[in-house]
Amino acid sequence: MQPLRGTKDILPKEIQEWQRIYNIANNILSIHNYKEIRTPIIENTELFTRSIGNFTDIVNKEMYSFNDQGNRNLTLRPEGTASIARAFITNKLYIQKSINRLWYLGPMFRYERPQKGRQRQFHQLGIECIGSKMPIADIEVIKLANDILKEIECKEKYLLEINSIGNLEEREIYKVNLVEYLKKYESELDTDSKNRINNNALRILDSKHLRTKEILQEAPKLRSYLNKNSIEHFETICEHLDYLNIQYTINDYLVRGLDYYNYTAFEIKTKNFNQQNTICGGGRYDNLIQQLGGPQIPAVGWAIGLERLFILIQDKINHTIEKQKIYITVQNFNKFNIIWDIINILQEYHLEFELDLSHQNLTKQIKRANQLKSKICFILGEDEINNNSIAIKWLQTGTQQTIKLSCLRKYIEYLKKI
Repeated sequence: MQPLRGTKDILPKEIQEWQRIYNIANNILSIHNYKEIRTPIIENTELFTRSIGNFTDIVNKEMYSFNDQGNRNLTLRPEGTASIARAFITNKLYIQKSINRLWYLGPMFRYERPQKGRQRQFHQLGIECIGSKMPIADIEVIKLANDILKEIECKEKYLLEINSIGNLEEREIYKVNLVEYLKKYESELDTDSKNRINNNALRILDSKHLRTKEILQEAPKLRSYLNKNSIEHFETICEHLDYLNIQYTINDYLVRGLDYYNYTAFEIKTKNFNQQNTICGGGRYDNLIQQLGGPQIPAVGWAIGLERLFILIQDKINHTIEKQKIYITVQNFNKFNIIWDIINILQEYHLEFELDLSHQNLTKQIKRANQLKSKICFILGEDEINNNSIAIKWLQTGTQQTIKLSCLRKYIEYLKKI
């Protein structure tokens, strides 16, 4: 049996790095009062069609949807924000406090062509700042993304691209003019752009097709259709990013692939590999919560793709490093009550250990301890078991001493001091 195409096992030697990312995120986000939230992997399909948009690629081509035994149409979540918004409404979190800062880490699912940095089951680390329409909230979430990437020590240079996509009314006016312009060149557009011209014209701005990009050079710019509030919101963000010394470029063609965004849209990109160079994407979504049946509450957030991030930091991942552990060898498993006493003491002191279960002779067990680069080997031969004692061998020096079990705590306390 093989794993499904586009899925990957995360092995024990890799988990250490996943836990490091989790701990970095938890530490930084906790300081800023972000609280972790975990939502179900499956949701009603309607949640995503209403939030992401009926004409997006995610809804039309990429969702894993099915009817369950109760004939309910369900979907494996393709992204995290819609589920967070649903949980926010369902649990009436807006009653408890006016500003909710939430973060999550978990698997998402999209039926895409697997390639480096893109899987059908992938993981996202994301945050949502819910309750403020002020530009300082946008700046806060962008700064946090930058802080986390710096703490992870992402070696590759990355760049923040940012744009204002205005509000719904501004975009509708712009869309009419954009379509009118593109219709003149419809025969020259790539196939995806032709399909989008009547349903999701803004996504054409993000086309990677060379001729389409050339046509877009002379197309109307969304920035020209923004009103005073949209412009001031965007300019405030840029001013504060300058003050924070966070480098960025304004990308007039950046719109993101989800319908719920308004005002701010941004991506953090690297040129490390092919077209899968976006490691973080986000923006403001002031109408999504109301759109899903909740009150009118603004929000802003982002998500980082962890598989893409790991590609960038793979030289930092040292799969060979394991904590130096105590290796316990036992000659006779027919007399091993003493083992539980030893294990309880090691557990009491939070010392990592491994108990040999091979039932091989002591020489082979000690050889195995050396192969694992263990620092200390506890040897329990017949004499030690009969005398309620432990032979302790320091594998790097070969030094060996025997102590009574009753002295093990004192021995550990002594070692902690030196």
